[in-house]
Amino acid sequence: MGALDEGHCNGEVEGCFEPGFEKEVETVAIEDAVKVLLQGLGEDVNREGLQKTPLRVAKALREGTRGYRLKVKDIVQGALFAEAGLETGTGHAGGVGGLVIVRDLDLFSYCESCLLPFQVKCHIGYVPSGHRVVGLSKLSRVADVFAKRLQDPQRLADEMCSALQHGIKPAGVSVILQCSHIHFPTLESAFLASNHHGFVKMLVTSGSGVFENEKADIWGDFLSLLKFRGINVDKIHPRDSADKCWCPSQTTSKVGPANSGMTAAVSLILRSLGEDPLRKELLGTPNNFVKWLFNFKNSHLEMKLNGFVLGRMDALKSIGDDNIQSELNLSFWSQCEHHLLPFHGVVHIGYICTGGVDPIGKCLLQSIVHFHGFKLQVQERLTRQIAETASSLLGEDVMVVVEANHTCMISRGIEKIGSNTATVAVLGRFSTDPAFRAKFLLSIPNSATTEG
Repeated sequence: MGALDEGHCNGEVEGCFEPGFEKEVETVAIEDAVKVLLQGLGEDVNREGLQKTPLRVAKALREGTRGYRLKVKDIVQGALFAEAGLETGTGHAGGVGGLVIVRDLDLFSYCESCLLPFQVKCHIGYVPSGHRVVGLSKLSRVADVFAKRLQDPQRLADEMCSALQHGIKPAGVSVILQCSHIHFPTLESAFLASNHHGFVKMLVTSGSGVFENEKADIWGDFLSLLKFRGINVDKIHPRDSADKCWCPSQTTSKVGPANSGMTAAVSLILRSLGEDPLRKELLGTPNNFVKWLFNFKNSHLEMKLNGFVLGRMDALKSIGDDNIQSELNLSFWSQCEHHLLPFHGVVHIGYICTGGVDPIGKCLLQSIVHFHGFKLQVQERLTRQIAETASSLLGEDVMVVVEANHTCMISRGIEKIGSNTATVAVLGRFSTDPAFRAKFLLSIPNSATTEG
């Protein structure tokens, strides 16, 4: 009998939690806080689609910060193995001086400034000493302990490095992190700019022992073995740089103080995760997160779209015979209503021009996409709504394909980094004629979705 049949998942395929998790004080506190946040956005917490959101968010956050509840020594103990070095001659190998590297560890962490997840490609090197090596999987597990906390890239690298140095006592440890933080536009900038860059990237390093000197020859060996990983040494963020800010929330927010009840709810979430809301780096986090959420308060969106639509309706005119038109790679940004985590990507719209319908400009179709995107959403509904709105302007023959990257696919127990989701809506002749569908689908470029 499968896990679902045995009731192990309680209807949700999530990370692993101990029995009674849902009744723990911390879980209940986060649930209550999330309800306050939803109500602050003007949402009905009892509507279908949001009823389980508080619990889902609590699970995601507690799973994503489980590193606070783990200890490195429990991982490393019992994972050190005797390994001889060179018996004769001059050189370094094995358990005495041989460089060991684990590359391409895909991790995620939560940004301490805004509570949004960021992706990490982690590379760890160490030089064994004392005729012993550590089980390679333990390097990944130690890295994950510190990634599963509220973090900043440089501190994350330093904590990994320090923990491994103290835990396995090698001649030295090196860590390189390639970090990517999602950079959502504000509602206003999304309507005004079509070339918004979706990610902020940072490359950081940390070293101890023989790696402490960044100019040491051993660093050259390490970096040479990473040359095919897209690592540009010139782009490594200097540790003593005056530019300490990497989170977009610290550079783009121009809104005043956020709703006090909502910020108090975020502070409660921080405490429930085991953090101190008064820690210097977290003082602005509640305000930043609430401002982020307000991007998806949809009360003032109607006027924006109506302004575009009303100004364009009279421009439609006949162009004669049937002709498939398309607008590809329209960017969209949205917030999953199940986990309050962002998802983003591109929208492709195809339609059949018949008498009375003139091809519509990209600006209007992009506005339709933003109108439906800047709300608490699910991708299936977003696809349908874009198709229905487009058909009201373009006629009944419309096809919409939405390709998206979901943060909830990397920042919960799922952790399927690099996965992508496509949804399709077909109306009119697109729903009955495979030839029309095939022609439009063939026009969609490969790998069109915005990537990190």
